Amino acid sequence: MNFRFGLVFLFLVMLFIYACKDEVMNEGDLSFIPFDPVEYKLEIPEGWPQMEIPEDNPLTYEGVQLGRRLFFDPILSLDNTISCATCHVPEKGFSDNNPIAVGIGGALGTRKTMSLINVGFNQNGLLWDGAVMTLEEQSLHPIEDPVEMNLPLEEAIQRLRDHEDYSVRFRKAFGIGNVDEINKDLLAKALAQFQRIIIAGGESQFEKVMRGELSFTDEQLNGWEMFTDANRLVVDAECAHCHIRPLFNINEYINNGITPVERLFDHPDPGRGAVTGRERDYGKFRTVTLINWELRKNFMHDGRFETMEDVVNHYNSGGHRPTNPDEDNVDLLIYPLNMDEFELHDLMEFLRMLTDTTFLSNPDLQNPFL
Repeated sequence: MNFRFGLVFLFLVMLFIYACKDEVMNEGDLSFIPFDPVEYKLEIPEGWPQMEIPEDNPLTYEGVQLGRRLFFDPILSLDNTISCATCHVPEKGFSDNNPIAVGIGGALGTRKTMSLINVGFNQNGLLWDGAVMTLEEQSLHPIEDPVEMNLPLEEAIQRLRDHEDYSVRFRKAFGIGNVDEINKDLLAKALAQFQRIIIAGGESQFEKVMRGELSFTDEQLNGWEMFTDANRLVVDAECAHCHIRPLFNINEYINNGITPVERLFDHPDPGRGAVTGRERDYGKFRTVTLINWELRKNFMHDGRFETMEDVVNHYNSGGHRPTNPDEDNVDLLIYPLNMDEFELHDLMEFLRMLTDTTFLSNPDLQNPFL
């Protein structure tokens, strides 16, 4: 009897040891979860350029949804209080209404939060100064930045590895076999995928006029002709050199004469010059899209102009040039335009045609936690 009991006890002990060993061996295993990603179909307006998607980060439904959750989740900030969407608010054109970006604990940045509208089409560098070249690279900067989200990437990755739902989602998006394979590259890819689907402009009044669905009013037409210099009988507002359709952006860096200085090195923010190291690039900043400007407040890299009317008045005045002519790198198209109040009104009427809020009804761009 005792012998039989001993055998049964030994068997149970061995079974327990084997079970524990198997559990340890399979800890973090995700291979049992199906991996069958579905291609995400971008809806690009007719006549727009195709978006360049990296071969190593194709858009998938699973990747976009993972990126969407990460974008709206404060888990990527040090104290779990802010997310990417805190500064890039959909209803505010994926920007905010602060002159200067406000980060964790109310920390002030140095520049205005850029809009992410159509950011996937941007070439020639990102951010105001072009300091990064890809959305994947850009996506990680705010997480570690001490005045933005202030979370070391190592800690961010560990949080995601410890999070059961995110572990599953990384498996479904990228096919990883174990939670230990979650890394900063996959985090960047997911965030970049989500940002590439932030597309707007195709349903603006202007695009509907171009498709023959609507017609210009007389004021809008006059503003359009001033914007593009399409009619030699009206004032050339010199806008379309930097804001060409359909994206109303040229992805270049210019000094638009907003800061009066004597010499180029006097610029309080060197802009592109800090990236290239070239003196002639001091005071130059990236051109931005005018699509959905009506959803935003505070314009230029330092948010100095509260309204678009302020921006237009700046260009109409001719801006500022360095007092030392040898230091002048302000764009040649910045000069007094002398538009009267009626012309300014018509130009604004055209600019208001560039608003397209249909993206706000896209469920793939909405906060998944609401």
